[in-house]
Amino acid sequence: MTALRPVLAVIGAGPAGLAGALAAAARGVRVVLVDSAAEAGGQFFRQPAQGLGARRPQALHHQWRTWERLRAGLDTHLAADRVTHLSDRHVWCVERDPDGFTVHALIGPEQEESVAVRADGVLLATGGYEKVLPFPGWTLPGVVTAGGAQALLKGGLVLPGRTAVVAGTGPLLLPVATGLAAAGARVVALVESAGPADFTRRARTWAGAPSKLAEGAVYAAQLLCHGVAVMARHAVLEAHGTERLESVTVAALDPEGRPVPGTQRRIACDTLAVGHGLLPHTDLAEGLGCRLGGPGVRVDDEQRTDVPGVWAAGETTGIGGSTLSLAEGHIAGRSAAARLTGTVPDPREWAPAARARTRLRSFFAALDAAYAARPGRWTEQVTDETVVCRCEEVTAGAVREAVGTLGAGDLRTVKLLTRAGMGWCQGRICEPGVAGVAGCPLTPARRLLARPVPLGVLAAPADPPTPQ
Repeated sequence: MTALRPVLAVIGAGPAGLAGALAAAARGVRVVLVDSAAEAGGQFFRQPAQGLGARRPQALHHQWRTWERLRAGLDTHLAADRVTHLSDRHVWCVERDPDGFTVHALIGPEQEESVAVRADGVLLATGGYEKVLPFPGWTLPGVVTAGGAQALLKGGLVLPGRTAVVAGTGPLLLPVATGLAAAGARVVALVESAGPADFTRRARTWAGAPSKLAEGAVYAAQLLCHGVAVMARHAVLEAHGTERLESVTVAALDPEGRPVPGTQRRIACDTLAVGHGLLPHTDLAEGLGCRLGGPGVRVDDEQRTDVPGVWAAGETTGIGGSTLSLAEGHIAGRSAAARLTGTVPDPREWAPAARARTRLRSFFAALDAAYAARPGRWTEQVTDETVVCRCEEVTAGAVREAVGTLGAGDLRTVKLLTRAGMGWCQGRICEPGVAGVAGCPLTPARRLLARPVPLGVLAAPADPPTPQ
């Protein structure tokens, strides 16, 4: 009797997950690719819904040739029955069993049923999510996250508005601003809290990544071509409007991140796409007991976590862009294929990917430092009436009262006293803002479940694993 090939469950079909799935499948491992979207690609290669009939989806992306190679590789492995792609599956828990793992996922948009997938190993490629910081007016219709604006454009071919301001900090603002402008929106300003000096002092690092410098130059040229005003060392202080967004107040920042008196100006717009960087998705890893290193999952040179049989790659290990995710995914897939088939991996086989990983990790560490160089005093602009937890409608004043009057000294106590973080998102969105207003350290909260799950699903008998 022929022994069954081991099964690797890859959770997430973005750059890291696709690279890992292809590398593992090519080396004799059966791969089950589980993803919440209808199409593979993740957030970076998000595809328009097929029913929209997009004629030139490549116009919404850069690195389109990379996506074509990944898509062709996936199609080849799907046809050869080496990869099973389970789309519209929202993973809420991964259980360790005596002889492997069980991946539990909710099905489809309703998410009222759950399925289970049995695997011998797991590769977590769950990506990242946006860091959201509150400010007066941020709950107005027309204010969206930068990634949300990009998702509307890529996935729905929809502009969030006609006149836009893109604001906050981080490299994501560049593709968002240029993408909206190219799609027909009038982007009146890109408001970035970092300044040129934060980048020039790290010139040696930038010189070691010429491809990234070229990418930045392309974005700069596109901004110039579309007439987008770049306002460095500036921030949006407040969004204004009655029924929806009508304008924003912008001001220059001093070295401490405080608004410079006399520099405030009001800019008319119907859309504000705002982002303050990205955070790794670590819920599934934490549920498995994986150790974190900094904000992301800690891994070794093979992308293995400290939990046997669990690998992690891409933004879940630390924010670093698609090219780094591809390198980490490739290494993880090769390592998993070797380990699950009982052989010792030879790191020389993935040496080019390892060199790219080292170089890109250094680059993005410097990039993070540049964007974070300005400490910022954003909480001073948050009025007591500003909502900081949208699910539970908790205001900044309530959080400050919990700290100043009731003696809360950590996020958990603030949550118990105010209900901030008890809503649908369970603090995934509001935690950075609540922590900033409270003056508490942002410590990751370990959650048993990675997403909201209907009580009927939890009460139902255990699902039999899907045959592979």
